Order: sequence, then C-alpha cells, then structure tokens
Amino acid sequence: MFELFGVSLGWRDILDISIVTVILYRVILLVRGTRAVSVVYGLLLLVLFYFISEALGLYTLNWLLANFLGSIFLVVVILFQQDIRKALSVVGAGRFWRRDSVHEEVLNQLVAAMVALAKGRIGALVVIEKSVPLGDVTERGVVLGAKVSKDLLMTIFYPSTPLHDGAVIIKDDEITAAACILPLSTGMTHRSDLGTRHRAALGITEETDAVAVIVSEERGEMSVAINGRLTASLDEVRLKRVLRNAMER
Repeated sequence: MFELFGVSLGWRDILDISIVTVILYRVILLVRGTRAVSVVYGLLLLVLFYFISEALGLYTLNWLLANFLGSIFLVVVILFQQDIRKALSVVGAGRFWRRDSVHEEVLNQLVAAMVALAKGRIGALVVIEKSVPLGDVTERGVVLGAKVSKDLLMTIFYPSTPLHDGAVIIKDDEITAAACILPLSTGMTHRSDLGTRHRAALGITEETDAVAVIVSEERGEMSVAINGRLTASLDEVRLKRVLRNAMER
C-alpha cells in the first residue's frame, strides 16, 4: 500500500486502473475517425447540460434529461449497434490487442498497381482484411490464393477479363479471392458522385475493420475507405502513407 495525493492504493487498485485504462484506450482507437465520435460528443454535451440545469434549478429541463440519461445504456446500444458489432467481431477474432501490418513489398506492389490502373482509367476495388474475417465474402468470389503482384492485379482488373467485375480480397499478404461481391453502403445513397465501387468499399468498411482501395474509371482517381469514411484524390505517396497508417492501427 502507498498513498498518492492522499489516496491509499494497493496492487489490486493499480491493476484495476491499468486494465480499465488499456480497455478504454483500445475502444478509443476502434471508434476514432468514425461517426460514433460525433454521437459521443453529443452524449457528453447532454450530460453537461444535465449538471448545469441541476445547478441552476431548471427543474423541467433537469427532469427531461434525467429520464433520458436514465435509459442511457439502451440508448448507447441503439446508437452504437453497428460499432458494437464491429468491436465484438474484432475481440472474437482474437486480435483486439495486436496491431495489423502488411509487408512493405506487398504494399509497394499494391500501390504500383493502383497507380497504373488509375493512369489507364481502369476501375478497381481491393479490400485488405484485418481482424474481422471476410470468409463469407471470399466464398462468393473466385478463390485464388496467389502472391500479391502488380502484374496480377492489373490482369484481374483489365476490362476484358472474367474477374474484373468485383473486389479483390487480400489477407496475410496474399490475394485470397477475386470477383467478390460486397455489401453496399446505405448511408451514402444521396451522393450522386459515388459509384458502385465506392459504395461497396464504404459498405464493407462500415461492417468490418477492413481497408478498401478504390480506383475510379470515370476520373482515374484513387481513394481509400476506412471505417465507413472515404479519403479521395490520393497520389502515390499519400496512398502509401494512408494504407501504412491504417494497417498499423
């Protein structure tokens, strides 16, 4: 036992605080950059209004907020059902505590292929699997089990090949499948500038922690989808940096 700022702490208290701190840190990493962050800010603002209304004697407002916050756990489950499902999938995959990575050579081959496809205005969609397994997606495609290379990716997405229409799945530095059909995002239907590839990339990254790379055949533009958010108009350097950072989270 020892004292810190007048508070006695034992080894159990330190262990308890450390575990909670690590869990909260990992949860923050999971929701960082997602729409859940805005909802968290909104809930914190309501809690602040609750204490202010109580201090100022605003009884009606305080009563309304008290009843709302009394069902906070139900509200959280409803608002964050998609994020909770994704987090549980990550934990169930057994890789909650581990960072994902991709070999530099694989990253170089992928980026080189995307740049070449963008210059030729050839559409492409590549999904990099992370913690959440994409077995149900690869089963609906054509299983390859091939080494990642620029030439193979360009061949797959060449318009006259049978596998060009669909997504390529990369797992553990290997192309596991091609011509895979992905779920479409339902939250971006009002964006007329987004084609099917972009909506599919957003859809798979909303439901899983995968990273999707898109090449637009209309604009010859490279984009990356992460956690249901799209980063567009990337050049070769920025694309590599975004992918490296996303895989190291």
